[in-house]
Amino acid sequence: MFYFNAYLNIKTMRILVLADNRTLNNDLASEHGLCIFVETENYKCLLDLGASDKFIQNAVKLGIDIKDIDYVFISHGHLDHIGGLPPFLELNKKARIVLSKNTLKQSYFSKRNGFRNISLDVDVMTYNDRFVFVESEMVFKNEIQVFTSKTNHYSFPKANKTLFKNAGNGLESDDFNHELIVSFGTDNLFVYTGCAHKGLLNIMGSISLFPSKKIDYVIGGFHLLDSKPEQEFETLNEIESIAKELLSKYPQTVFITGHCTGEKVFNKLKETLNDRINYFYTGYSICI
Repeated sequence: MFYFNAYLNIKTMRILVLADNRTLNNDLASEHGLCIFVETENYKCLLDLGASDKFIQNAVKLGIDIKDIDYVFISHGHLDHIGGLPPFLELNKKARIVLSKNTLKQSYFSKRNGFRNISLDVDVMTYNDRFVFVESEMVFKNEIQVFTSKTNHYSFPKANKTLFKNAGNGLESDDFNHELIVSFGTDNLFVYTGCAHKGLLNIMGSISLFPSKKIDYVIGGFHLLDSKPEQEFETLNEIESIAKELLSKYPQTVFITGHCTGEKVFNKLKETLNDRINYFYTGYSICI
């Protein structure tokens, strides 16, 4: 486990979505991507960087100075989460980029809506001195923890079957060895799931391996897609089962989702979770 030395005392946090698939404000750009700004008492962070520089355009309109960002946490290597890295590095000269040691060693592909490459195709290794590569777990400033999902008790999202990687041995199913989870706080946690490719319940279970920690908020995509005639994913009954498990095991946790959580899926989750779940969009903000 790797520690940075300074102490971070988080009293309040501001969360602002800079890029998502949806927007309720025509002045803000949307895209199939995700970028979330998090401001603690002492630090400014980005959770993923979307698919392009649209998060930068939105940040300007929302009064966020990208040059002030201290940390970027990349949840996984898919283009809709890392595509904005080159323009970010050109603009911001100080932030540390935290990502899995496997992220830049592999190529990624999707066959949903046609087979395509979803890798970052720009060489960013000239900025290698700004990267922090995570193998399994790291702690930053004593209050920001980055870790991998450690439990496989529950099924992975069915949409994972459309995703592949090439780590040098040819095309194979993506096992998401490049996925990281980020939590803020020591006892009462704010957790970022990225796309939760390892499964939301598995991620929650990994955090629960530390019984002293209470999960207050979870934000991110849950990779539970709406089924279509040509592509079937979780049934509504399976979604209901997931919701009931979440409510039973984490009755005090508030879930905030979007990006790769389908609208029909969200509505089904909300039938069980009620006010414990909300849908985010570009420009969505909350202070906790």
